[in-house]
This record gives sequence, C-alpha cells and structure tokens, in this order.
Amino acid sequence: MSEDPPRSQLYRQGMVTRRMVLGDEHVDRAQSASTSFDGPFQELITEAAWGSVWSRPNWSKRERSIVTIALLAALGHDEEVAMHVRATANTGATREDVGEAMLHVAIYAGVPAANRAIRIAKQVFETLDAGKAA
Repeated sequence: MSEDPPRSQLYRQGMVTRRMVLGDEHVDRAQSASTSFDGPFQELITEAAWGSVWSRPNWSKRERSIVTIALLAALGHDEEVAMHVRATANTGATREDVGEAMLHVAIYAGVPAANRAIRIAKQVFETLDAGKAA
C-alpha cells in the first residue's frame, strides 16, 4: 500500500483555508476525483491559491471573496463564479457585496460579463434558498 507523500506547510495551510472557504464536501469531491494526471494541479492550487494568497492576513475572507468573484466574472469563468458565489456562505460576503462587485464588473469589464455573472449568481442564490426552504 502506498502512502501519500509528505505535504508542505503551504499545502497544509492551503487545505485548511480551502476547506473553510469551499466546504468539506466540495474539497472532498475534488480530492476524490483527482488522478495522477491532475494531482499536480490540485497540489499547485492548494499551495499557491489557498496557501499563499487566500491565507494571507492582509484581507479578510469576505474581501478576498468579493475580489475573486469580480475577477472571475470579468474573465468569464462561469463555473468558478458559481463555485465562489456558493462559497459566500462561508466567507461572510453578502448578496449585496456580490451585487456591488457586479456593478464594478459592468463598468470595468463590460456589461455582458456582468450580466452573465449576475444570471449565474441569481441561479446559485435561488438554489441555496430552495435548499434552506426544504
């Protein structure tokens, strides 16, 4: 039986932060779907994005969440927008924060980008609300 290789401190911190922001269920699903092909990518994003950037003390998780959603919306990364809008339940970013971010996207990245991201955010919020009502 092979054992997992020892992980760096950045990886360990990144995993803590990743789980806090995205939730255990999401991270467990990503980890279980990981293969030898994308394993190095999973390690990279855990260390770089979650361990190096998201774990910095300078901004709160709420602030990072708002900026991340705006950037992803501006770049048209729809699946990631949805994932990070869902994560606002863990980061403290409010629906009003997401709406304000979309106004910035509209002005600085274009109305079509903001319109698409607003549609995605509304769908995510409707799904979250339906889950709370059930």
